Amino acid sequence: MESIEQLIPHRPPFLFVDEIVAVGPDTITTRRRVRPEEDFFRGHYPGNPIMPGVLLCESVFQSGCAMVSRQMAASKDDLARYTPVLARISDVRFKSIVKPGDELIIDVKLKERMGRFMFLSGSVRTADDRKVLAVSFGVALLDKQAPPPAAGADSAQPSS
Repeated sequence: MESIEQLIPHRPPFLFVDEIVAVGPDTITTRRRVRPEEDFFRGHYPGNPIMPGVLLCESVFQSGCAMVSRQMAASKDDLARYTPVLARISDVRFKSIVKPGDELIIDVKLKERMGRFMFLSGSVRTADDRKVLAVSFGVALLDKQAPPPAAGADSAQPSS
């Protein structure tokens, strides 16, 4: 099975998925170990650290991106020319807080595909089955663009 880094462009310190646990045709399950030394804990409720909800959502979105990337790579059409980009978030429900040392299990399921849009649902639970979060979201498949010129490269061409 691929590593998460093979499927999505995110890297530390903005990578909120450690590993892929299981995959199905329209599902993915990933894992995230919440480390006590993570920088966001220094300022998010000092003395009583809580993982920010937006980062919990981001772990779901990154897992969804990995699932979509796997589907695009396996597709017989030209999906590989697209990049999945978050386009919609709805029905976010926080059910429990996440503390340093928690181990998170992230489940994502593809609900519907309409052209270049995919609608998904995701949830987060702890390894001991405490429900943490549920969210629905959508991604748009955008054309990959050519990389920008290297830093310092002169893009202006003199006219003759």
